[in-house]
Amino acid sequence: MSEVHIAETAVSDEASGPYALATGPDGALWFTLVHRGSIGRLVPGGEPTLYPIGPQSRPTVITPGPDGALWYTGYGSHTVGRVSTDGEITEFPLPTAECGPFGITSGPDGALWFTETAAGRIGRITTDGEVTEFALPNAEAFPSAIVPGPDSRLWFTMNQANAIGAVDVSGAVEVHELPTEAAAPVGITATDDAVWFVEIGAGQIGRVTADGKVAEFPLPDRASRPHAIAPDASGTLWFTEWGANRVGRFDSSGGLSVHDLPTPGSEPHGIALGPDGAMWAALEIGSLARISDVTGA
Repeated sequence: MSEVHIAETAVSDEASGPYALATGPDGALWFTLVHRGSIGRLVPGGEPTLYPIGPQSRPTVITPGPDGALWYTGYGSHTVGRVSTDGEITEFPLPTAECGPFGITSGPDGALWFTETAAGRIGRITTDGEVTEFALPNAEAFPSAIVPGPDSRLWFTMNQANAIGAVDVSGAVEVHELPTEAAAPVGITATDDAVWFVEIGAGQIGRVTADGKVAEFPLPDRASRPHAIAPDASGTLWFTEWGANRVGRFDSSGGLSVHDLPTPGSEPHGIALGPDGAMWAALEIGSLARISDVTGA
């Protein structure tokens, strides 16, 4: 594996709480500031721009939408929000009170799909704001991250049910229990043939196929609390270790390496492929970390 270089860019104050990030259609990185209640935009090498929403919003996960905008979950305000690439923000209140929306992604049907942690539901919202909600078999499952799978379904982690779920566009749900007790899956992503996730409670990376076969790969430090996972341009998986102040990379042949972040106590959360070909991670301390030489970036 190539040498890894990590550089941090401050995007706000240390109490702002960058949480998740995504590459937008405008070639910029977009990120959430949970504690400041803002959405941020950064062109690599440039200065950040912040778009305030309000501290009650607690914007959490952000994703490119099918309409050329970015969409995010307002965990504190129980809304789903849209931000255009010029910073115009629209928020859509959700029908279920105190539902705690968390993960969000674009679905194969041209809508946005999201999780409701406190309500035990999966939600769907069209780009004009029409919302449909689907109840899970376990209302206490705490559905968290969500991603399109290789089989035209949406796959999501069920953090408190110790399971991975899949929902088709009609709302039919299938649940796959994990072998390890108290694995507490959080982050999730997909490749061409499988869905991958991290187990914050067990210190493992997991893989599940469309027919429900689960495999688990222990990390060297089982107490590292892996949080988010995403592929780079070559398909190699990168993940954050919230409890160990590291990022790691893993390939399907079993190659694994971990890399310390420069600043102690950074608390890395989200991770995503940036517009410059490098991986980027959101750090609780008010910074984004650029992880280069992952694919020659």
